[in-house]
Amino acid sequence: MKTVNLLKALGIALCVATASSAYAQSSDAMAMASGTMAAPGTDAKTTKKADRALGLQVRKAMARAQGFDVSNVFVRARGGAVTLTGTVPDGAQIPQAEEIAKSVAGVKSVSNKITLGTQGGGG
Repeated sequence: MKTVNLLKALGIALCVATASSAYAQSSDAMAMASGTMAAPGTDAKTTKKADRALGLQVRKAMARAQGFDVSNVFVRARGGAVTLTGTVPDGAQIPQAEEIAKSVAGVKSVSNKITLGTQGGGG
């Protein structure tokens, strides 16, 4: 019985962590901008704008790739480091996403956290 309760608690914790990840992605950038001192001559707004533009370039490159489903893929860039999250319907698209991201000018590193998932059933 104790094991069942422990598993339930772990399941709830996993759900909470998953649900809060979307919020964490948007708030991380704000925390970094307000919580760190910018180097002399560096404007936090300019850096944030450049990161956003790089993320958009990576996403557009994925959207142009033939046969790649970008609908459930999220791209976050910070100082040239790109993080890919979300799901794709085909396992071959996971390494493909990383290769596409690496090919975009300005990308210094790629953290690929994309997982295999199924398409949503509408609603």
